[in-house]
Amino acid sequence: MAVAAALLAACGGGGSGAAAPAPPPAPVALPTPDTSAVAAADPGSALPEGWQRGAFMQVFVRSYQDSDGDGIGDLRGLTSRLDYLKDLGVTGLWLMPITKSQDGDHGYAVSDYRDIEPAYGRLADMDELLRQAHARGIGVIIDHVINHSAGQNPLFVNARDSASNPWRDWYVWQNPAPGGWSIYGGNPWRATANGAYYAPFWDQMPDFNLGKAEVVDFHKNALRFWLNRGVDGFRFDAVGNLVENGPAAWENQPRNYTLMNEMRQLLNGYARRHMVCEGPVDPQGFGAASACGSAFAFDLSAALIGAARGQAGSVATLANYFKTAPAGMSPFLSNHDGFAGQRPADQLGGDIAQLKLAASATLLLPGVPFVYYGEEIGMRGATSLTGDPTLRTPMAWSAGENAGFTTGTPYRALGANAATNHVAAQQADPNSLLHHYRTLLALRNGTAPLRDGDYANATASGTLLTYQRRTATQAATVVINFGSTAAEASLTGLPASETLQAAYPAGGANTASDAAGQARVTVPAQSLRVYTHTR
Repeated sequence: MAVAAALLAACGGGGSGAAAPAPPPAPVALPTPDTSAVAAADPGSALPEGWQRGAFMQVFVRSYQDSDGDGIGDLRGLTSRLDYLKDLGVTGLWLMPITKSQDGDHGYAVSDYRDIEPAYGRLADMDELLRQAHARGIGVIIDHVINHSAGQNPLFVNARDSASNPWRDWYVWQNPAPGGWSIYGGNPWRATANGAYYAPFWDQMPDFNLGKAEVVDFHKNALRFWLNRGVDGFRFDAVGNLVENGPAAWENQPRNYTLMNEMRQLLNGYARRHMVCEGPVDPQGFGAASACGSAFAFDLSAALIGAARGQAGSVATLANYFKTAPAGMSPFLSNHDGFAGQRPADQLGGDIAQLKLAASATLLLPGVPFVYYGEEIGMRGATSLTGDPTLRTPMAWSAGENAGFTTGTPYRALGANAATNHVAAQQADPNSLLHHYRTLLALRNGTAPLRDGDYANATASGTLLTYQRRTATQAATVVINFGSTAAEASLTGLPASETLQAAYPAGGANTASDAAGQARVTVPAQSLRVYTHTR
């Protein structure tokens, strides 16, 4: 204060020599949220009918390909790799959040639902990605974070300003904060000077009040914004967390399912769109036709890995799962979240035979399979990182210091085996994991029963799995021996006296059924056989 008084005196301020009172701070202008209505304007679809029944690749844009040398993956980089993805055989891409975010990394703290994360590019870059992907027969779905926004989202900046702000009830508030809550080991209520808001994931991810019709409409308008631009659908994040009815009723509430069905009905108003939901605690409930119609099979992933290890119990789980599960379930081995498991190459110790078995089961069972980027080359996590970032490392494209990901310095450490397990090396090796994925995806895409068929005659015998995929006129019989020794499979439910054409491996021997519609085939250890035949 003495310094302030001296300065005031020197410039002629204050007759008494005392410091003048500081003026009140100027009011900070609150941002104006964009909640404008967006009418449906379907641009149509250039994709082939049934594209969404092929396999999807999950891509973390930040870690896929950098186009400008800043060390961060971007949309132009992804566009430059579309030919690789087409040759691999995926027909869909799921992009983790590409919208402008507060976190500057994973993207799930959305600060603007209608704009692109600046590090990834501009809306024009997204438009070009869509054009180029569609030209190759690849659909693009994007993450939509419906449960919460970023703390810096203009909606929440307003809501937090005062209890009387008109946007206040767009989020979940209580004053005082209630007691007795514990979610993921912590208190989800975050205190402020004018009440507590609900944010179980992070204090900068406040939950929307999805009991308010205007909030639901906001999300529907955001969906239409992207659908009108040609986006082919959405992956909905954290659908089990949408509505809270108390400290013992904050997950998988009845309204969650009907709300997601509303989103599905919105998408049904557009041609050939697809949606899939993340509901780890009740995947089959959200996969039902009364909810999302498609959901990730979190309750199958451990069995896929276990079967690859030769565990008979896991093989039995694979055989039985799709006998009762909704048809829209999406098998996967891992994703960007640690709670779903480490990368398969880490779980299976880099064992290529086991990784091929895990891929075979994932890609040939019913449902819509998802592959996490880098799984097709056996990428491992980064040993220098902890938590989820270890699963989200830059894609390994070639040999060299930066693995072909960037000409600059990668924003994050590379995976532990980037120097050896990269695309360039595996493209040159016909026995590589990459070639296995490419071969199986070509088989799936070119064999109608494997892509579109039902599921029948599934049996597990120790480490031997057999089942059929069937359309009205064709069938494919799949036999996977997860064991370490050769096994003889007894096939039933076949047409009588039918030739079974060997579809995999290439050059394999045909076999035939007898008059009772049965056949026996010997399958080498840790290998796969696929036969096609009439129904």
